[in-house]
Amino acid sequence: MTAVRTTSAMTAVTAAACAAVIATAIPSAAINSYNAAPAPERTEVGALVATWDDDGNPATPDRVDWVCSGTMIDADTFLTAAHCTTDWPDNVRFHVSLDQDVQAGLDRAAAQHPGDPAAVARSVAVEGTAHNHPGYPGPASDTHDISVIEVPAKAMKARWSFTPASLPKAGALDALGAQGLNSTSFLVAGYGTREAERGPGGHTHPGGGVRMKAPVTFNALNEAWLRLGMTAPQGNGGACYGDSGGPNFATLGGRLTLVATTITGDTPCYATNVTYRLDSTGARSFLKPFVQLP
Repeated sequence: MTAVRTTSAMTAVTAAACAAVIATAIPSAAINSYNAAPAPERTEVGALVATWDDDGNPATPDRVDWVCSGTMIDADTFLTAAHCTTDWPDNVRFHVSLDQDVQAGLDRAAAQHPGDPAAVARSVAVEGTAHNHPGYPGPASDTHDISVIEVPAKAMKARWSFTPASLPKAGALDALGAQGLNSTSFLVAGYGTREAERGPGGHTHPGGGVRMKAPVTFNALNEAWLRLGMTAPQGNGGACYGDSGGPNFATLGGRLTLVATTITGDTPCYATNVTYRLDSTGARSFLKPFVQLP
């Protein structure tokens, strides 16, 4: 595994987990740019927004930014990655936004509420409570990199119309077998940046903050991990920084099903998306207290 798919906002807090510094977000692109498209119809897919003290000085304003992606899996549960919700200052507060363009919303709110990160966050998102897998970080074979944000269902419904994502049955990916996996259509979604671009200062990852989608194809399956191919010649797009915790859907039995969450991949975001399986025993055991499982 290589770079964790988190944004530059998070590198200040979890530098050991992240392997790149991302350029300033612009609201024109996300995921990676090749074979990707906006995803306004994926209303269950959202951005994780955080407010936190990034300098340890109570006299200065806290910071606010979107940091990861995720998915509503019922009326009050937002699924994301544990590395998105750990190693923060004690005063961190998490929020969920289902806006199509969360970066533009943050920019507008920052102009309306200068020096008030809490008001900026409230303008674009609903505050919730994070619950991380107690075993995170686990061994490489299963890092338990899964987390949920519990949000008030009434507040979410008042702001956005969405249908929660369908989760897979236990062992759904194993049941497909090699032939079935190779012929299955996969789709990744999230708010992340574009693939690496070379510049005078080295590689940067521009874009981010807009909900996008891209096709991906099966690469490999392990007990806890689903690896998906992102190579452009195959017609694929793929995930990049900021897509951590975001969904990877598969069409199973004619139904779009959330089968895995983005965790990591290759540093330039060209080749492979490494995703955490949701049909595994470990993931289902964690999710059981929060959501009704099929």
